[in-house]
Amino acid sequence: MMMSTLPSTNLSFSTFLLTGFPGLEWAHHWISLPIFIGYLVALLGNATILHLVRTDPSLHQPMYYFLAILAVTDFGLCMSTLPSVLGVLWFDAQMVGLVPCVLQQHFLHSFSFMESAVLFAMALDRLVAIRFPLRYASVLTGPRVALSGVLLGMRSAAITAAPSLYLLKFDYCRPGALSHAYCLHQDMIRLACSDTHFNRLYGLCIIMLAMGSDVLFILLSYTIIFRTVLAIASAGERLKALNTCVSHILAVLCFYVPVLGLSIVHRFGHHTSPLVHILMGTVSVLFPPLMNPVIYSIKTQQIRRAILKVVSLGKIQ
Repeated sequence: MMMSTLPSTNLSFSTFLLTGFPGLEWAHHWISLPIFIGYLVALLGNATILHLVRTDPSLHQPMYYFLAILAVTDFGLCMSTLPSVLGVLWFDAQMVGLVPCVLQQHFLHSFSFMESAVLFAMALDRLVAIRFPLRYASVLTGPRVALSGVLLGMRSAAITAAPSLYLLKFDYCRPGALSHAYCLHQDMIRLACSDTHFNRLYGLCIIMLAMGSDVLFILLSYTIIFRTVLAIASAGERLKALNTCVSHILAVLCFYVPVLGLSIVHRFGHHTSPLVHILMGTVSVLFPPLMNPVIYSIKTQQIRRAILKVVSLGKIQ
């Protein structure tokens, strides 16, 4: 970390040092290749999902509107970290100012909370579709889905606003590098010499209340879904109903498993190699946006048909 101001006898730092892959600086350009390809595939995949949902009338259904909201969220999640990650790996641009760092962690955490909330909303979508199939189209209309997306976005931005504002007011007098090639709230408060009790307590509470409640309601939704499916007499209909949930279940696992792994590493992995922290951090922000369009393209028949339709039209032209 570089010193930016020198007031009287106390050192105050307002420039932070991002971390690449310690000990592997000579290989940063090679390491950047799979990471760059991952970002590129994630951005193109989610852009494709958005294009298909917008242009294909067969996808103008609540399930795919929620999928489009998820794609927008994944797009934002990628763009929150892409500039700094590739900047460190390609140009050794490790220095970042206080305001850009606070903004980056704010958007990163906001989109992470948004992803969790959208996955919960998609679980409710599957619950209504399977539990109340005759009322599905009337309950989850296009305007209602769009409004829910706006409200979830506002909620996610609002709950991360307060700790972000406090980060701007803190004094940072502990020299040291951040743990990743992007800024995180927990990393910044670790380097602060101000009273960070509010941020630590607030951060724990919003994780428990926001993401924790999302996970709980997802589990409750699938409990009701499985009970409903088991009550269906036809084995073929049971399988058909469950198949509509497979993509969402995989998307939930792709998001929460890396987040849980990163949390465990941060909490208990103080003596592990920094490379483990960096690798888990990279996976947690890149894996969900990369895998979600792949999962839905492979497992959802309507998405596959829409892609094949676009490809076939391209060949004819």
